[in-house]
Amino acid sequence: MRIAILAGESSGDALGAGLIRALREHYPQAVFEGVGGPRMQAEGFHSLEDMERLSVMGFIEPLGRLPELFGIKRRLVRRWQQQRPDVFIGIDSPGFNLRLETDLHRSGIRTVHYVSPSVWAWGKGRIHTMARSVNLVLALLPFETAIYEEHGIPVRFVGHPLADRIHPPSDPAADRRQALFALGLEQDSEVLALMPGSRRDEVDRLAPVFLQAALGCLQQRPALQFLIPCANGARRQQMEQIIESTLPADNNIRARFRLYDGHSHEIMRASQLVLLASGTATLEAMLLQRPMIVCYRLAPLTWALAKRLVRLQWVSLPNLLAREELVPEYLQDAVRAETLERRIRDMLDDHDGQQRMMARFAELHVQLQKDADVQAAAAVSDLIAGRIGG
Repeated sequence: MRIAILAGESSGDALGAGLIRALREHYPQAVFEGVGGPRMQAEGFHSLEDMERLSVMGFIEPLGRLPELFGIKRRLVRRWQQQRPDVFIGIDSPGFNLRLETDLHRSGIRTVHYVSPSVWAWGKGRIHTMARSVNLVLALLPFETAIYEEHGIPVRFVGHPLADRIHPPSDPAADRRQALFALGLEQDSEVLALMPGSRRDEVDRLAPVFLQAALGCLQQRPALQFLIPCANGARRQQMEQIIESTLPADNNIRARFRLYDGHSHEIMRASQLVLLASGTATLEAMLLQRPMIVCYRLAPLTWALAKRLVRLQWVSLPNLLAREELVPEYLQDAVRAETLERRIRDMLDDHDGQQRMMARFAELHVQLQKDADVQAAAAVSDLIAGRIGG
């Protein structure tokens, strides 16, 4: 049994690792290969290319990388046409994976797309590409299945693995105290998490604004501390440079900002409020029941294209799941330091609003708890055995 998988970024690497573990229950002797990161490789996965080379976002940003990306695609297609896998599983990264899946599907290789592309946001153009390129879609969110069923594309809602791995706190206040202790902070600390993203470009666009908003808050709340988890060494170095250029050269002020290598969950749990980039981290904050403010900023030309192409009322996962503006969102030019500063202060003072938000988060958590790794592996097994799919 040969199972090919491609994950293009860190969140896909985490999904792939759980899926590989669950698939081994069905196929103990299977060989897993493709493109993946350290978590997948720790499960015995053989990565044929560096996953970091695929981690690029937007419409315009990938253009300079096209020769390299096309080269990776050609090498993978050639290999799998010569050494045919029993199934290919593309995890998220639809810009790359759908093109790869199309070529493999034409070659008669069964294909699965794990994490539904936002076809419900793009209108119905992309759904026709999906129909030509995949045998099965594994959806993480319950509202995503309808459009595939409408177009006769096999789909399974498997739930979200993070909802299985993150357990809702039975006592949020005690959970926060425990996290403060783990981070070496006083139990009465006033803490905000600043999370401007894991990609270089989004950190460049959001981190200076986040820091300026935090500085404004310090004028009114001098006891506040700001915790900043860094996804890797490169992001830490980047944040150090942004702090150097954005914050005053005052050691008392700079001491209020702490950088951490990882520990994002502990930092969110310790925080009264999380200011963060839109993405998977918004789901993590929701599952940890932390109030949040979500920001989203793209390169100007990418944003101009996105506004013309994407039909989406909200961008953050909590709001998409709730089908309402449960958490505040600020997009593109609305991401301004003074605006964020006011919203932070308002939310810190609105204890009843925080409680309502967290109660709704708990309800949404239950909807996503489906034992996703096991469900996804069972669906892939059904496809291989011919029980589902086309």
